[in-house]
Amino acid sequence: MPVARSFTIARVFLRYRLDSLVPAERRPLWLRGLLLPLKILPQPKMGRGERLRRALEKLGPIFVKFGQLLSTRPDLLPPDMVRELDRLQDNVPPFPSDDCIALVERALGAPVDELFAEFSREPLASASVAQVHTARLHGGESVVVKVLRPGIDKVIEQDLRLLQVLARWVARFVPDGRRLRPVEVVDDYRHTIEGELDLVREGANATQLKRNFANSPLLYIPEVYWDFTRENVLVLERIDGIPVTDIAQLKAQGTDMKRLAERGVEIFFKQVFQHNFFHADMHPGNIFVSRKHPQRPQYIAVDTAIVGSLSREDQYYLARNLLAMFRRDYRMVAELHVQSGWVRRDTPVNTFEAAIRAVCEPIFEKPLGEISFARVLISLFQTARRFDMAVQPQLVLLQKTLLNIEGLGRQLYPQLDLWKTAHPFLEGWMRDRIHPKTIWAEIQRYGPEWLEKFPHLPQLVYSSLEQSRELGPQLENIGDQLAGSHRRGRSQYLRRAAGVILAAGTAAVAAPGWLAQLPPAGWAMGIAALALLLWP
Repeated sequence: MPVARSFTIARVFLRYRLDSLVPAERRPLWLRGLLLPLKILPQPKMGRGERLRRALEKLGPIFVKFGQLLSTRPDLLPPDMVRELDRLQDNVPPFPSDDCIALVERALGAPVDELFAEFSREPLASASVAQVHTARLHGGESVVVKVLRPGIDKVIEQDLRLLQVLARWVARFVPDGRRLRPVEVVDDYRHTIEGELDLVREGANATQLKRNFANSPLLYIPEVYWDFTRENVLVLERIDGIPVTDIAQLKAQGTDMKRLAERGVEIFFKQVFQHNFFHADMHPGNIFVSRKHPQRPQYIAVDTAIVGSLSREDQYYLARNLLAMFRRDYRMVAELHVQSGWVRRDTPVNTFEAAIRAVCEPIFEKPLGEISFARVLISLFQTARRFDMAVQPQLVLLQKTLLNIEGLGRQLYPQLDLWKTAHPFLEGWMRDRIHPKTIWAEIQRYGPEWLEKFPHLPQLVYSSLEQSRELGPQLENIGDQLAGSHRRGRSQYLRRAAGVILAAGTAAVAAPGWLAQLPPAGWAMGIAALALLLWP
């Protein structure tokens, strides 16, 4: 890290007395000695949340964006800090238009006048990573040109290294630091911010979202002009929409506000559970409403640099958690947290269930329309925190998106009952997950992979049996553990046998002529493998 930047960080750190955020008793002796002279300085009059916010603003755009990420984690930070971090704004002065034009010409290999029929020298918008200009193609299409700031990659890499150092300090010195997994949160942020530096990736995200919502009345994604897109330049269709926060203009055109709010919720759940690919930066500045069909309003989303997805396991556990929670089946919620690994395996389920009930029952005494869906989820995570629930980095973007969507929906239509929209969707998704058509689609998808591995199964089974035979004498003196091992081994053999039978059945369906074409040696190997698998 450059020396000048290090001094800047230290100066801001001392000016806003961020040392006070770490309890004195948790500081090592060398750090206490280093900070001892600070006792002669007057104590700051600002609260800790305001001091943190002002420090991040002074440190620059990368720290501002990191603060914005932290503002979506009320399960980790105290309310006063969250309120202040919510005020962080990603607005920075634009860089010179001549520099922008030079970058575009260098990236696309031609003068701007040849590339575009028109190109506005005045930026339409300017943020920490890029700025946007309007233009018109020779074919008449109205577009926007997004250009990365020159040298921004070096600034980001420099500040990310510092954030990693700070994260290691938090893990070591802050109470509950290890449980918060700050290093993993910063690594996740690195992945997110680096995604914003590749505009080809952003264009690919937009294309995927556009494909997912093709001909949908819910969401429209601008078209990407790939011939004019490079790693540091992105050209998109210019949209004509009303900013979603312009309530007066939306009402003036007769927009059905209730339907608009409900469609926002539907979009979120479709992306998370049906597509498993969601726009994870859906703050109001990136959302517009089409001027067409105000009684059947359609959203328009821009800035698709940040997207998220969940593993199949997290999708399943999240859906079941939400359904169980709103049915007040707190025992199921506790068990699901243990099964998913979100809390430790040795967590006492009865005690955990009682803690969840104590938090959720007062909330659910209110009418469902008055309950904040996102806040219930956060309350659940805060309760799990007392049982050493580790921060799940893969859920950070999801929680942020849900907070944005619900806050936006309530702003558009204060009586929004999010659960009324979410409940039937989740119920339907759970039914579809075990529907025969879904299972058949999975077999068709993975059948070729099973077929490719099938010829190797006899050797793998033989090797496993040889290893078991060699380990047998060593396990004879283990007693109960040996019996349990035998039971697990038999279960594994049966699962493998089922896999062989399933693979063979899949092959017969996917390629009807496969069995007829199988040579006699193949038949013999298959029968021998099945016999070995089923041998007691």
